[in-house]
Amino acid sequence: MANELDELNGPVNKEGRDVAVIEKQLPIKVGVGSTIFQIILWVCGIIPGIIFLILKIKAGTYLSQLQQKLQHDASQIDNYLEQRVVILQNCAKLLDKAIDLDKTTMTQIAAYRSGHNPADDGQRNAVARQIDSVGRSINLAFENYPDLKAHAEIADAMQQNAYLQKEITAARELYNDTVNLWNREIYVWPTKMIVAAKRGYTTRIPFSTSEEIKEQARGVFF
Repeated sequence: MANELDELNGPVNKEGRDVAVIEKQLPIKVGVGSTIFQIILWVCGIIPGIIFLILKIKAGTYLSQLQQKLQHDASQIDNYLEQRVVILQNCAKLLDKAIDLDKTTMTQIAAYRSGHNPADDGQRNAVARQIDSVGRSINLAFENYPDLKAHAEIADAMQQNAYLQKEITAARELYNDTVNLWNREIYVWPTKMIVAAKRGYTTRIPFSTSEEIKEQARGVFF
């Protein structure tokens, strides 16, 4: 039997393909078959029914713990984002540029840190993009005035900004790994999927980069 995916004979898209994260949460649903399955277990005897009930309890506990890990990973990103906002504010003052950070952005970050609306992954993506936009504005100002690079405080602030960008990238990767685990686990039938459907769980949205960043990545740097 031949390989279903043959990298030697194609088909191959020579022009390549760009991909994007779909900004959509999918609700977990189970059909009538899952209900019939559970009824059959109880019809077969109390023991099978009780065993499956225990398995569902364990599945519910596992998903709750996984959801807490998602919260923890998201909080790490928010903490780094907030630190970066502080650094960028300092940079803006040092550069004496009127770069006004959106008050809504600051309010959202503060809300995330306090646990408000933690499941809104799409909104967290939007906040990160706003902060990235502010960072690019400051970087442009920094590049336009080469003499400022000799200023110790400014150089230190820009170095901290670069460091936090790397930390945010690492934190996003960790968060996306947990999101991937969550999105796979809630589709495991029967126990986890049934529990997820009963609790009204949905898939989670991973972090994605903005179109502006993608365009810059396609550019020529040298």
